[in-house]
Amino acid sequence: MAEEHQLIQQLLEIGQALSGSHSLENLLQLILTGSRQLTASDAGSIYLIDRTNERQPALVFKIAQNDSIPNLCLQESRMPLTTNSLAGYVASTGESLNIPDAYSLADRLPYQIDRRFDRDFQYRTVSVLVLPMQNQDGDTIGVLQLINRKGTTEQRIDTQNALSVARPYTPWEEQIVMALASQAAISIERNHLQESIEELLSGFVKASVRAIEARDPATAGHSERVAALTVRLAQEAHGETSGRLRQVIFSDRQLQEIRYAALLHDFGKVAVPESLLQKEKKLYPEQLQAIQQRLLILQGQWQLECAHLQYIHQDRQESLSHCPQCQPQLNGELQTKLERLHRHWQLIQNLNEPQVTAQRLANMDDIAQDLQEMAGWMYRDLLGHWQPVLTGAEIEQLLIPRGTLSIAERDQIQLHVVHTYDFLHQIPWTKNLQNVPAIAGAHHEKLDGSGYPQGLKEPAIPIQSQMMAIADIYDALAASDRPYKPRLSIDRSLEILQQEAQAHKLNLDLLDLFRQRQVYLEIEQN
Repeated sequence: MAEEHQLIQQLLEIGQALSGSHSLENLLQLILTGSRQLTASDAGSIYLIDRTNERQPALVFKIAQNDSIPNLCLQESRMPLTTNSLAGYVASTGESLNIPDAYSLADRLPYQIDRRFDRDFQYRTVSVLVLPMQNQDGDTIGVLQLINRKGTTEQRIDTQNALSVARPYTPWEEQIVMALASQAAISIERNHLQESIEELLSGFVKASVRAIEARDPATAGHSERVAALTVRLAQEAHGETSGRLRQVIFSDRQLQEIRYAALLHDFGKVAVPESLLQKEKKLYPEQLQAIQQRLLILQGQWQLECAHLQYIHQDRQESLSHCPQCQPQLNGELQTKLERLHRHWQLIQNLNEPQVTAQRLANMDDIAQDLQEMAGWMYRDLLGHWQPVLTGAEIEQLLIPRGTLSIAERDQIQLHVVHTYDFLHQIPWTKNLQNVPAIAGAHHEKLDGSGYPQGLKEPAIPIQSQMMAIADIYDALAASDRPYKPRLSIDRSLEILQQEAQAHKLNLDLLDLFRQRQVYLEIEQN
């Protein structure tokens, strides 16, 4: 009774350990080690059934342990699922086998032991206990095989003493290990389910990134690069043993959480119009084309007006031949107006470019005056209504000092962070990934409160988001040329980051680590 109580206690402890294991490899090792300890088995192995191909299921050898061969190392292998082997028979039928001596099996049995292992490793298999690992539905998902039950765990078995040392497995031990095998099957299926969920989530994240890039091809690869930089910076911070970063510690699960948050940090852009995301110049292409068409209409109307004046002079018997100064005067005025129109069209094309020059900034007052002059030019549309050649909204866009976005458009772009958080917040993340929305939603916040969308200050900004902010800005600066800006060198990009950190917008300690450990080299600059 005392021994049975001890076995039950051990079984409970092993079951508790199984529930806390997340890695399949660790889980299988724990199952095999625990069952061998329960029965003082010298060796053992575990097989899993692969039913990916229902017509040809396979038996997959996963792990083996052997106290008498301590350096045993066997590679995973696959074999057809048949009843010829001990493990194959149990996997196929769901029946357990308790064999006192594997070398004494009757020839009439459908299964026999494969003696190649014993021959190759100078071993002797005697007692064998082979049990199916069945889930709650009674389906066999694997096989647990124990070999050579011993009197004490310290004993070692070889070809000389195997028959005297190895003992048969008792019915009670078979019952206990069968209970463990059932627990093991549930744990393995839970692990498979967890892996399936993670694969599904990983696939969703990848698909989401592709969706973002499809809508904004100019930033293709940005999300992956930001994720690589952020995770690398987190790993470097985790290894710090001094300074303010010494308390920063990340588990593997937290690093995965950071990676997902970084990959999805721009997902809210799916709610931003594509025309805005892909805006290369200050005016949209259709706007520039409309202005050009208006100018052509105005040019035609000026030319018609000039011809009409000439006709009026002739109709009043005031031939231009009797007024030699009239024709050159009318043609000269028209030419002057057309030249001014051409210059203003060239001005619009130059202003439409996102690049800013010092000369342009110095002449902004004169430029604004020229644009206002154009706004005063009127043409008659197809309905006969008078319309300005240049609207106030178009003038406002052309006078954008830097970049291509107006204040309203920039606000609309910045809303992508809110959309990102709202979208990610709807996903039922697992406990290990529950901070993904908050991390992703704060990557544009600044330590001094000047960021967006919430204007958070340093204590309220997750350290993971502070890392992502550095990675995001660096990639935006150093990435390949984009339609609205040229690529900056690594040194210049780091210099700008340093200025931001000194202004207490970025975490200076993290930036120092980013530079000193050359985290920026984690991505290829292409």
